[in-house]
Amino acid sequence: MRVELAWLAALADEPAIGELAPFPAYARAAIDETAASFAPADAARVKAIERVTNHDVKAVEYWLKERFAGVPEVARAAEFIHFACTSEDINNLAYGIALAQARAQILLPTLRAVAADLRGLAHAHAAQPMLARTHGQPATPTTLGKEMANVYARLERQVAAVERVPIKGKANGAVGNYNAHVAAYPAVDWERLSARVVAGLGLELNPYTTQIEPHDYMAELFDAIARANTVLVDLDRDLWGYVSLGYFRQKLREGEVGSSTMPHKVNPIDFENSEGNLGLANALLRHLAEKLPVSRFQRDLTDSTVLRNVGVALGHALLGWLALRQGLAKLDADPARMAADLDANWEVLAEPIQTVMRRYGVADAYEKLKALTRGSTGMTRATLHAFIDTLAIPDDAKARLKALTPATYIGLAADLAKRV
Repeated sequence: MRVELAWLAALADEPAIGELAPFPAYARAAIDETAASFAPADAARVKAIERVTNHDVKAVEYWLKERFAGVPEVARAAEFIHFACTSEDINNLAYGIALAQARAQILLPTLRAVAADLRGLAHAHAAQPMLARTHGQPATPTTLGKEMANVYARLERQVAAVERVPIKGKANGAVGNYNAHVAAYPAVDWERLSARVVAGLGLELNPYTTQIEPHDYMAELFDAIARANTVLVDLDRDLWGYVSLGYFRQKLREGEVGSSTMPHKVNPIDFENSEGNLGLANALLRHLAEKLPVSRFQRDLTDSTVLRNVGVALGHALLGWLALRQGLAKLDADPARMAADLDANWEVLAEPIQTVMRRYGVADAYEKLKALTRGSTGMTRATLHAFIDTLAIPDDAKARLKALTPATYIGLAADLAKRV
C-alpha cells in the first residue's frame, strides 16, 4: 500500500504526465493519512477482496480505489494507481522496506547488544586465567576474557557485513525495460522517476532486472546473518561446555525448575534454546540465499512462495540472540574452579620449557619434554623444577621458567582481551 501510494504521488509530480494533475494539499494529506493509519481492519478488507481476485497486489489496488472514492482528486486519478506496474514492482519494494526496517530497528540493535555483552565479559574477566582445551584436552592456558574477546571480534566482523549489504529495489515494469511506461509517455524520463521513488523508500535502485529484482542482495544479507549465527552457535556450545566444567555457575531464579525429577538441576537451557533456534534460522536463511537468486527466464513464482518465510527465518534468529543474551546475564565465573583445573595440569608448562630450551640450542628439546610429560596425569611443580635444574641454559632463564605457573602462563591474553 505504501509503495503504490509512493508511485502514484511520483506520477502526479511528473509534469510530462499531462492527464494527471498534481494533488492539492488536502488530497496529499488524505494520501499521507492513509499510509500512516493502515490498520488490521484495512488488511482484512484487502484480504476479502483478494478472495475474489485471487491476486494479492491487485487486491491492494482495488482497496486503494475503494478507499479514495470519497476524495475527488484522487478518485479521478484512480487509473494511475498501479500505472504501468507489474506486481513485482510493488512486492520487491515492499520486501525491501520490511528488510531495511527490520535490519535497522531490530536485527542490528539486537546483534550489537549481544556484542556489547561479550565485550563486557571480555573486559571484566580479561586477566582471569583459564585452562584452554584443544581437542577437549588440557592445553596452553588462556584467560576467560580473551576467549570472550575472540567471539566479540568475530561477531563484530559479521555485524559489519550485515550492515553494509545494500538493500535494492526496482520499478521498471513487466520485464525490466519500462516497456509500458514508454508506450504511454515516451517523453518521461522513467529511469529518473523510478530511481526517485526507490530512493524515497530508502532503497538503492537496481537498474538491471527481469520482471523481478534478482534477490542477490537478499542472498548477501541472509548469508551474512547466517555467518553471525554460526559464530554464536560456536559460542553457545563453548558456554555450555564451560558451564559443564564448572568455569561458570548460573544465577538461580526464584521458582525456576531444572528438571521434573532431579531437584538439584540448573541446566544451561538458554544456550541450548539459542543453539536450536539459530540452527533453524540458518537452515532457512541458507535455503533462501541459494534459492532466491535463481529464477526461470524472466520470472517464475518459486521466489514468491519462498519469500513468505523470510520472517520465520529472521524470527528464529532473533529468538536465538535473545536466548543467548538471557543466558549470558545468568553467568557467574568461578575463579576457584578454574584455578583448581590449572593447578591440576602442570604438564601444560612443557610448552614454554621446550621453547626456551630450543632458544638456547638444547638438542631434542621437544622430544625430552614429550618423554617427561606426554599422557602424564600427575605432573607437579617439583617434577618440572627438578627437570629445569638439569638443563644447560642460563640461570636467569631457569629462574624465569621456575617462576611460571599454569595460572601465570597466559602470554598477552589479558592485554588482548582489554583491547576489544
